[in-house]
Amino acid sequence: MSALTSPKTYTGLAAFQAADAVLCAIPVPYIAKALDTVECPEQIRPILPIVKVASAVGLLSARRFPVLARLTTAALTLYFILAVGAHIRVRDSIPNTVPAASFLALFAAMTVAGPSSA
Repeated sequence: MSALTSPKTYTGLAAFQAADAVLCAIPVPYIAKALDTVECPEQIRPILPIVKVASAVGLLSARRFPVLARLTTAALTLYFILAVGAHIRVRDSIPNTVPAASFLALFAAMTVAGPSSA
C-alpha cells in the first residue's frame, strides 16, 4: 500500500476538504480574495462549499465504497483542472497557482492508483 492508496490519505484529504468547505462558506478574506483574483462569479461561490462537502464524503467512502472514492478523485481532478485553468486565464502568479496544480497532480495520481482494498 502506498501513500496514494492509503485509507489514511483519503481520510486526511476528506478532513482538508471539509475544513476548506467551512472556510469557503464563511468566506474567510484570503479565500474571497483568491476567488476575486480568478474572477469566480458570485453566483458560483455558494455552490463551492457544497461541492467540497460532497467531495469530503466521497473521499471518506474509500474503505467501504472504493469505486465512489475513485469517482470522487476523478471529479476532484476535473475541479482542479478548472482551477488551474482559471489561474492561467487571469495570468495569476505562480505561487498562487502552485497549490491548485499540486492538488491536480495528487488527485490525478490517486485516480489512477485507486484506493487500497486493505
